[in-house]
Parts: sequence; C-alpha cells; structure tokens
Amino acid sequence: MRDRHGAEATTDLLRAVLALAADLDLPSLLERFVQASTQMTGARYGAINILDERGASRTFVQSGVPDAVVAALAHPPHAIGVLGRIPDEGVLRLADLTQHPAFLGWPAGHPPMGPFLGSAVRVMGETYGYLYLADKDGGFDTDDEAVVTALAAAAAVAIQNAELYAIERRRERWLTAGQQITTLLLEGAEPEDVLAAVAASAREIDGADTAVLVLPGVGGELVMEIVDGHAADELLGLPMPPGARSIEVFASGVGDATPSSVQERHPLAPMRQFGPAMYVPLRSGQESLGVLILLRRKGARPFGPADLALSETFAAQAALAFVLAEARAGHERAGLADERARIARDLHDLAIQQLFGAGLQLEQARQDPGARALAPRVAELLDGAQRGLEASVRQIRATLRALDDVGVPPLVDRLRLEVAAAAPLFPTPPRLVVRLDGHVVDAAQSEQGDVERIDAACAARAEHVLAVAREGIANAARHARAREVVVRLDVTGGRVVVEVEDDGVGLPAVRDRASGTRNLAARADQSDGDFSLGPAPSGRGTLLRWAAPLG
Repeated sequence: MRDRHGAEATTDLLRAVLALAADLDLPSLLERFVQASTQMTGARYGAINILDERGASRTFVQSGVPDAVVAALAHPPHAIGVLGRIPDEGVLRLADLTQHPAFLGWPAGHPPMGPFLGSAVRVMGETYGYLYLADKDGGFDTDDEAVVTALAAAAAVAIQNAELYAIERRRERWLTAGQQITTLLLEGAEPEDVLAAVAASAREIDGADTAVLVLPGVGGELVMEIVDGHAADELLGLPMPPGARSIEVFASGVGDATPSSVQERHPLAPMRQFGPAMYVPLRSGQESLGVLILLRRKGARPFGPADLALSETFAAQAALAFVLAEARAGHERAGLADERARIARDLHDLAIQQLFGAGLQLEQARQDPGARALAPRVAELLDGAQRGLEASVRQIRATLRALDDVGVPPLVDRLRLEVAAAAPLFPTPPRLVVRLDGHVVDAAQSEQGDVERIDAACAARAEHVLAVAREGIANAARHARAREVVVRLDVTGGRVVVEVEDDGVGLPAVRDRASGTRNLAARADQSDGDFSLGPAPSGRGTLLRWAAPLG
C-alpha cells in the first residue's frame, strides 16, 4: 500500500510538473504553481511572493485566504520577520511559525497560521520569488520538502520559458511598431505626430506608466518635448538639469535601466514619484537625436536587460527612420531647386521675349501718326497697357533673380510657403499679411526691395519667426477647429512681431500638450522678447503673439 501511495504521489508530481511546463502565460503559471504546491502537500494556505530590489512585494499570488480578507489587508507581506529568514538554497520548515524568534505578529485581519514551509524559487541562478505554505494538519515533513523542491525547480524552468516567450511576443510588437513609425515618416506625417506615436507605442509595449521623449531644444538644451501617460502635465516642457541621466545617455548613446532607489534621487522633483526607469538613446550611427525615457510607478516590476535591448532596437529603428525621412526631404529640396532653375530658363526664354515683342508692337502703335486721330480714351488705354507690360517684365526679372538664388529663400517667401502648405487644413486658405515700417508689403516681386530689407533686418530671427508661424498654424489646425487663420509679420521700430490669429473655439480649459508653445516662450526669452497666447481681440478664437528686438 505504501509503495502504491508513493507511486500515486510520484504520478501526481509528474502531472503537476508537466502542467507547469505547458503553461506559457506567467500569471496563470504562478497560480498553477501555488495550487499544485498546496494540493501536493495538503497545506491550507499557499502563496508565491515576487519582490522588488528593496524586498517589497510587487507580485503576490495566493490560495486559501478569502478575497475579502486579502482586500482588507494593507499590502502583501514583505521579506521581513520570519519571511526574511527563508534561505536562497533549501527550505525553512517550522512546526509553528509564531514560535520563531523573528515572528513579528499578524497584521489586523490576518488569519492565524501555525505550521510553515518556505522555499526560494530561483530562475537562472537568481532568486525570483518565495513560496509560502502554511497550516497543514500534523505539520510538514521531509516528503513535503522534497515535493516543494521538485515543484520549485519545475516552476523555475517554466517561468524562464514563459518569460522568453513573452520577450519574443514583445519583440514582434516592437518590430511592428517600428515599421509603423517608418511608414508614417515616409508618408509625410508631421514629425511631432510621429514622435507622439513613438512615445505611445513604447509605453504600451513595455508596460510603462509614462513615456517621455527628451529632445534638443533652443540652444541645444535637452527638454521633455513629448510625454505620454501618467503625470504628463508635470513633466511636459521640463529642461534637463546638469547631471541628469538623460544627458549622459544622449552624449554616450548607451542606454540604462535604473532601479527605484536611483530614481528617488533624481534632480527633477516630478521624476521622483516614479520607481523603475529606463533611458534609451534615439541614435542613428554616431548621431544622437534624443532620449526615450520609460517610467513605472513605485513598486512595479523593474526593467531588465531584455527590456533595454528590445527598446534600444526600436529606438534605433525609429531614429534611422527619421534620418532617412530627412534625407528624402533633402532630396526633394534638391529636386525643387532644379525645378526652380528650369522655370527660370522658361520664363527667360519664352515669357520675357513674348512680353518684349508685345511691348514693341504697342510702342509702334503709339508712335503711328494715325494714333493721333484716335479717341483720347483709346490712347490712354494704350499707355496703360504699355506701362503694364513694362511692370510685368520687371516683375519677371525679379522672379528670375529669386529663382536663380540657390541659397535660402527670403523670409517672406518662406513664410508664404508655410502658409500655402497649410491651405488643405482649413476651409478657407490661411492669409499672410506683411508690414514693413507701417505699410503693407505686397507679395508680388515688384516689392522685392521691401522683401530684401525684411530679410536683412530679420536675419538673426528668421528661424524663430518661421517656428512661431508654423506652431500657430498647427495649433489652429489641430485644436481650434478654425475656419480662417491669418498670419501677420510686422517689422518696424527695430522689432519683429509675429501674430497668428484664428476664429476657432479658443483655448481649452485643460490643455493636453503645451511643449510647442513652451518652445515659443523659450525662443522669446532667448531673443529678449515676449510671447503670449490668449483670446483674439474679436472675442472669438485665439491670438498667438511673439515679439523680439531685431538682432
């Protein structure tokens, strides 16, 4: 009978081991492990406790204690008292755990327990968690120790397999996310939208509570430009202080996973509310584009080497996609330069010659003796047509000079391109109004002298002016639901003023993102100027205003 009983126990143990090995879902696997341990030993209560780097419980799976009692307890047990005496090798078997010198008493509402058997579960040579078994009639014996040891070994292998399977699943998700980012860039999506997609994908796939993209801002300062997830309002727009880990990662290109204890000493107070953190460089070759920071709340599972390796692969793919998209844009700009040269040749060879010929015919008509007999109104029309042709020739020649200039186009022309490019975003195409010293500058090339004066005066502020216009138009398109937008550039009195006014719904009570406008404020500070964003004077819509002295 004893042999038969032993054979049945061995069979049950093998079945339990096989069941553990077949489960690749980690939460389900832990539940199976606890259930098998209690059933095989006859324990009334069982649990597996997975601890963080400081000994606090981060995953606790139990059997036997009613859910209502578990909910009433303040927190799962930590590795203190008797639980802190379980060895990394072997087991701790007690006839009555309350008699152990390290026993610290029961938390309020905790059911009393007597006999106890505890064992470490080790995965790849490291302690992964601890198995607790309690309350067996007659107490635990050496056979129970053997069963627990065998189950713990089988669970260790199964846990390792489950984690490897989870890593492969995540690798597939990372690759898919990287392909989506590349597709967005090659389809011409706005870089800001693509960066937001990078942060959102990284946070979801890596199981983080918050994802932050730290990017170079004004003067090369690293700034939290994109924040997705918890505490976004507190983090968005914060500059990185000297000594911040993100600055080191940006410079070195080497990622890092930091535990909660390191995060608690972060120089930025809003970052100290998080626990585990991971810093991943956005790097292509030797060029650093930024840093991706993934954050989990305190007590959450720390980031491991596999997390870092997978995230670095994704970040490198995203960075390469940005570099390729920029190269493609450069190629398109080169093609545009070639097209400008072709247009210039066509204008010179065809349009000017035709206009010049028409002008000669008009001049001959005016000089013909018979023209004196024409009515005064006809003579006036001939004179007007002659002047119009001469003005057209001057305008085309000015256009040719602009097209032949292979350098950076004038600021006014660049603003016109920005405004024209935004036309599909609104029911009515946006307008551009340019003023120089109080008078309106016509967009026609006949006003080329004014355009050149503006370009020379705003040489030190041109990029700021374009950034203000671009951000203002983007805000109106994304958030304001505007029908009409007007962009104003006013250069007078030694100052440049840029305004973007829309007729939309106005500023929301709660803004979900403000890094763009914070950048504009930073640009104003850098230029000794000022920046404001508020209701439009008309009472409907928003007025963005940026002003700075001419440098």
